[in-house]
Amino acid sequence: MKGPPADWIQPDWPAPARVRAWVTSRRGGVSQGPWAACNLATHVGDDPAAVRRNREILVQRLRLPGAPAWLEQVHGTRILELPAAGGAADGAWTRRPGQVCAVLTADCLPVLVCDRAGSRVGLAHAGWRGLAAGVLDALVDAMAPASASELLAWLGPAIGPEHFEVGPEVRAAFLARDPGHAPAFRPRGGRWLADLYLLARRMLRARGLEVLGGGLCTWSDPARFYSYRRDGVTGRMASLIWLAD
Repeated sequence: MKGPPADWIQPDWPAPARVRAWVTSRRGGVSQGPWAACNLATHVGDDPAAVRRNREILVQRLRLPGAPAWLEQVHGTRILELPAAGGAADGAWTRRPGQVCAVLTADCLPVLVCDRAGSRVGLAHAGWRGLAAGVLDALVDAMAPASASELLAWLGPAIGPEHFEVGPEVRAAFLARDPGHAPAFRPRGGRWLADLYLLARRMLRARGLEVLGGGLCTWSDPARFYSYRRDGVTGRMASLIWLAD
């Protein structure tokens, strides 16, 4: 099978050569209807046979060393070290070459992380609930409890700040965590426009990480990305990271 579609994304970041990372788009699979075409999630109402085929295509197109470890994502803060037993989690990391970590998103922010030595990789599913609860801190603490400055982070596609409207309770949750998050919110008619990219950058930089990426809006590009906020019934993209042998 040929390689990935042209609009799948390889992060542009100064990761070590053995770190491999990709983000899929909605192109390249066999799903139909609102899930067209490369939906990789089993929980969104798509034909299970189509999802299985899309996952096979993913492995083949990226020449993955094995099947990704799909998580049961719940907008929480649990981080798994892979290989590990399953269960609900919103992030994973590994030291094992060939172990593919993955999260699924369709507006929430995927955050990919590696260390500068190329010995550890991980990622998190960071919607507003996870960000406010500390999922990025949990990932950093799991991967580099002694020296977070060893880590690099890359922010994948998410709903952008022109389209992510939230209530005052969301803003209050972030400002209770850190009043410095105020610039990530702009008022609009009694509600607020929230900038997930800025929130994540502030949190990661506060821990000493170099942060790259961000700025690709899922809501505003329906040809390329799924967006739950825009469409309701829709598919999910995958963000993946692993260590080559």
